[in-house]
Amino acid sequence: QVQLVESGGGLVQAGGSTKLSCAASGTILSFYVMGWYRQAPGKERELVATITDDGEIKYASFVQGRFTISGDSAEKTVFLQMNTLKPEDTAVYYCNAKSGAGITIYDYWGRGTQVTVSS
Repeated sequence: QVQLVESGGGLVQAGGSTKLSCAASGTILSFYVMGWYRQAPGKERELVATITDDGEIKYASFVQGRFTISGDSAEKTVFLQMNTLKPEDTAVYYCNAKSGAGITIYDYWGRGTQVTVSS
């Protein structure tokens, strides 16, 4: 059984910073991509950033250079450094990891960690 455990987040003032961490445990050889998604109240879950096992990175357009994703595929960890936070960044942030190949894809999710940005 694979588990993703997030840490970090909490209450941050607008303009401040915080760092999210995610670590995977369980019987898994590797993930081909890990990343972060977020879900604000009343909204759908949306992608924030992803990083592949060969280091390819993608960011959502709203990141605008404020966030930095990093990870260690061997350690099965992924981090999200968030700077210049805005109240609209308030959401539950979820760690995601994918393994498998071809048509067989396994999708794993953490339970989420709350980030609240006060104005």
